[in-house]
Amino acid sequence: MNYRHHFHAGNYADVFKHVVLMQLVRAMQRKEKGFLYLDTHAGRGGYDLSMPAVLSGGRSREPEYPAGIGRFWNSPAGLPPAFADYLALVRRFNDRQGATDPELKFYPGSPWVAKLLLRAQDRMALFELRADDAEALDFDFARESKVTVQAIDGYTGLKAVLPPPEKRALILIDPPFESKSEFADILGGLRDMLKRLPGAVCAVWYPVTERARVDEFHRAFLELSPPPTFFAEISIAGDSSLLRMKGCGLLILNPPWKVDAEIRDALPVFVDRLKVDSGAGTQSGWLVPEQ
Repeated sequence: MNYRHHFHAGNYADVFKHVVLMQLVRAMQRKEKGFLYLDTHAGRGGYDLSMPAVLSGGRSREPEYPAGIGRFWNSPAGLPPAFADYLALVRRFNDRQGATDPELKFYPGSPWVAKLLLRAQDRMALFELRADDAEALDFDFARESKVTVQAIDGYTGLKAVLPPPEKRALILIDPPFESKSEFADILGGLRDMLKRLPGAVCAVWYPVTERARVDEFHRAFLELSPPPTFFAEISIAGDSSLLRMKGCGLLILNPPWKVDAEIRDALPVFVDRLKVDSGAGTQSGWLVPEQ
């Protein structure tokens, strides 16, 4: 599959990923000491939703954000604090990019979601292999302090910057899944990360297209002898749906205290707002329990 960020900006998977990312950043900031936020597959950083996503051959894709962020943006009443916090951040990004009316035009990618939350003592390292996306990312963050952008493979980036001077890191591994070896590449990246900074908090995003592939990934992950690891998944449709990607998940290594409960509390809201049919649901639990 091709999960290049621009093609799917603001869709249900982005909503899920970014709400959880914000919970992780907030949890890291319960301690005064600064940390490194590292994004292995940063994309462009932010997206103009009015620009069509064009595929090879000149065909354009239907936008996916109306069924994602659109379901929250257009009906914000009664949302729990985590989702209200998320909407406030998206609105802040939309405004700072120059939106002049109530409609949502600009959506933040993970780099801007994190940057808008980071404190003076925190910093960012962003990696993006695609030359055009890396150039756009570098331009977007050129005036931002404590941000580095490198046009290299994100798994190489893990080896290049870990361990950081702060000895604390929040890592997002969010690849495009253009390669059949992506799950194996993730495991290789995690192996390197655990050698260099075993206590890092790391969130790994993955699509749920076939349950068997995800289960195989989880089993292979356990062979790394990982630290305490929590997983959370949402599905927006049942097995009979024609949707190719019916759900997605996050694997979270070394989750900060209470984050598992915070994520579990949010899961029913994702399903209620984002479901396509009655087969929607959630899964969560500890792959490696806390000691």
